[in-house]
Amino acid sequence: MSEIKVVGVLGAGTMGNGIAHVFARGGFDVRLCEVEQRLLDRGIETIRKNLDREAAKGKITADEVAASLKRIQGTLDRQSLAACDFVVEAATEKFEIKSQLFAELDSILPKDVILASNTSSISITKLAAQTERPEQIIGMHFFNPVPVMKLVEVIRGLQTSQATYDTVKALAEKLDKTPVEVNDAPGFVSNRVLMPLLNEAMYAVMEGVATPEAVDEVFKLGMAHPMGPLTLADFIGLDVCLDIMRVLHDGLGDPKYRPCPLLIRMVDAGWLGRKSGRGFYQYE
Repeated sequence: MSEIKVVGVLGAGTMGNGIAHVFARGGFDVRLCEVEQRLLDRGIETIRKNLDREAAKGKITADEVAASLKRIQGTLDRQSLAACDFVVEAATEKFEIKSQLFAELDSILPKDVILASNTSSISITKLAAQTERPEQIIGMHFFNPVPVMKLVEVIRGLQTSQATYDTVKALAEKLDKTPVEVNDAPGFVSNRVLMPLLNEAMYAVMEGVATPEAVDEVFKLGMAHPMGPLTLADFIGLDVCLDIMRVLHDGLGDPKYRPCPLLIRMVDAGWLGRKSGRGFYQYE
């Protein structure tokens, strides 16, 4: 296993640009890959804004902002990831999309390169089976906003080797993150516990138990949560919440993971939360 200097990040959306940001801040050269120039530009612009925000708070210097941005190279060509020593996939949370990307990346990357997924619920074991390097496939689940949140769930698939796990754990620590080891199961730990909570809060609204504001207030004041479950669902994206609930329901087969019908209707209406301007709340 060669030393990791160049890191590929596939996807420049909310999670992908955050992951590219922390690797660049950690001194790694980053290849940030997207399917469209527009999405790539938007991702790099977000990184610039977030680095400037860190500088404004005195966490980093203007020179460090410039150096971090210089380490990030945007690309639309997946083949160029062949030059990377490590790759993290941060594409849409759908197995069909991720499995196709894993098979493609497997054919592009040198044989000893570890391929990680930032998936928040999809089976690492199943993704690993799409490749010829199953022992070098692992989950590296960052939390949003990536530059701020300390946790990384490091998920072992059935086939993941100890060497792969050790490398990724050390890498997370180098990024000033706290890795927590989790085995492969639908939703891992974070979303297996969090998503049913959000889903149940939605049932409370659907059944007229309380308004979204009241549900959130109970959690902020009664359980000391920094934001209520419905505000959090809007922040994550209601479509993402629904995808994860479906993974839990299909993977664990227990009716307690049934997605709330109100959640399904809102996603059908295009009310996806903060990113679409409307979810349980309205956004400008």
